[in-house]
Amino acid sequence: MLLRYMPLTFKSDIVRLRYLSFVFSLLLVTLSAAFYGLKNFNYGIDFKGGIMIEVRSKNPIPLATVRSYLSKLNIGDVTVQEFGSANDLLIKFEQPENGLEGKDLVVKKISDTFKDQFEIRRTETVGPKQGKELIQNGILAILYGLLAILVYIWFRFEWQFGLCAVIALLENALVVFGYYSIFQVEFNTTAIVAVLTTIGYTINDTVVIYDRIRENLRKYKRKPIPDLINLSINETLSRTLMTSGTTLVALFSLYFFGGEVIASYSLPIIVGVIIGTYSSIFIAGPLLLNFNLRLLQKEEDTP
Repeated sequence: MLLRYMPLTFKSDIVRLRYLSFVFSLLLVTLSAAFYGLKNFNYGIDFKGGIMIEVRSKNPIPLATVRSYLSKLNIGDVTVQEFGSANDLLIKFEQPENGLEGKDLVVKKISDTFKDQFEIRRTETVGPKQGKELIQNGILAILYGLLAILVYIWFRFEWQFGLCAVIALLENALVVFGYYSIFQVEFNTTAIVAVLTTIGYTINDTVVIYDRIRENLRKYKRKPIPDLINLSINETLSRTLMTSGTTLVALFSLYFFGGEVIASYSLPIIVGVIIGTYSSIFIAGPLLLNFNLRLLQKEEDTP
């Protein structure tokens, strides 16, 4: 019912607020960078190294119960997650200081705690060197993703659009990283997935706005560029808000009802979608005013 009262076209003067938006975005990025410098990330076992045990239970055991038992063993930072099915679990913990002997002792503790409930299927060691490689590969994945988006937008529109889109997406990624640093949420491989997911989602909204700007460049030959960008953003605003709103409904459902593991994955995506919606509206479009779109408008005039 509420969607029936959503206006098809808004009349907000978004372009007039661009300097305020730019300052706000700069503050967000600066805050994220400052907390990273002060706290760094709370790296998970995937990145700082540790032991991974794959176990299979005869009957599904709630993850909260497994975590509760493991926390009593005093084996350090432990994470538990389902692996394929409710009967298969991955247990990860930090590398013990006394090396292989300590690892065998921890495995024995886990085996004795759950006795016949678990079958230990495999045990793997993730070294610090492998963790550094994962960090490097994750950063490269994000940079390659941004580069691919830059090239795509460049060919589909013009280089100005591609550059502005990447700036907005880069802000999005840095704010999500800042979330991990400020709240010291465990930073593991799912963090990289969360950043790439939000980047992919945000570029969809940005492309819709850019497509309307290009369409209006052909349609309104004499309209001033600021008014044209403002009109284009307002014409697509209802679509952007409804898309983001329905996406957030699904993500909040996962956060509240999906369990601890899914909640820790969905929350950074919620942050990314909110920031991505903001940046696609208030940053990606108004940022084009710093480039000479008048030349593109004249090119559209030529037969």
